Amino acid sequence: MRTERIQVADGVELVVDAWGDGVRDEDAGRDEDAGRDEDAERDEDAERDEDAAAPFLLVHGLASNARTWDGVAAGLVANGHRAFTVDLRGHGRASKPDGPYDVPTVAHDLATLIERLGLERPIAAGQSWGGNVVLELAARHPDSVRGIVCVDGGWLEPSREFADWDACLAALAPPRLAGRRLEEIEGYIRSAHRDWPESGIRGTLANFEVRPDGTVAPWLTFEHHLTVLRGLWEHHPSRRYPEVAVPVLLAPADGGDPDRTGRKRRAVEAATQAIPDARVRWFVGEHDIHAQHPDELSGAMHDFATGGSPG
Repeated sequence: MRTERIQVADGVELVVDAWGDGVRDEDAGRDEDAGRDEDAERDEDAERDEDAAAPFLLVHGLASNARTWDGVAAGLVANGHRAFTVDLRGHGRASKPDGPYDVPTVAHDLATLIERLGLERPIAAGQSWGGNVVLELAARHPDSVRGIVCVDGGWLEPSREFADWDACLAALAPPRLAGRRLEEIEGYIRSAHRDWPESGIRGTLANFEVRPDGTVAPWLTFEHHLTVLRGLWEHHPSRRYPEVAVPVLLAPADGGDPDRTGRKRRAVEAATQAIPDARVRWFVGEHDIHAQHPDELSGAMHDFATGGSPG
């Protein structure tokens, strides 16, 4: 795995972990005597993409981070794909600008990232809020991707679920976790997700900065979290569905709550009917299905990429 910081806007760098055979050797790539600069190597990567299995760009959800995709990335690499996981603005190791954090801006970050990495139209997969982001990416930048995967998101439209912004804020504002002990946070995560693989546990813990005194703070600050949430409130994916010209895999999760799953089924059915080329693969599990069942999800994504049935 190689890690890079890529500037996508003034004062904004995203952090990318690159997985797979196409990853450049760091020593060779940075050896001036070898005469190979990064731009030339990215051109070579793009040429390989034309003949190799489709690369994937994996996009996390709100208040999450790239490492939650580690298990899926490993599964995709095992199936012959390259995978690129990314910390979006405000999250993880990426820059923490004051703003903006609206969905179109974050989607534009990804379009710039794809160009600067030299990727040849990857499949972009996004979870939760990240699903909305990759849907927006496909609608606004159709030449950037060859397909998208929306993992328990992409159809999120809180302005349809809540009477007003204040009601949305009251329901979805995050708890204030800054200052809690690391062992407390880790204990809670492990007890709440006993069937998760270690990659999902460690990836979720990476949502937090660990301070020298043993306390933690979310990488996404409380204030920035609310700004991202406001951007989601203002996003209307249902208006984008007809504009998505690439194939779409919708990957909702049935968490066992009949009422919530019923609402989700209606939203997914509406998206399926409105998106020109959409297919659906349901999973049984939690909202963070990519962290909980990475092998199952990566297998479905591989099947989608290769033209087979995603399950």
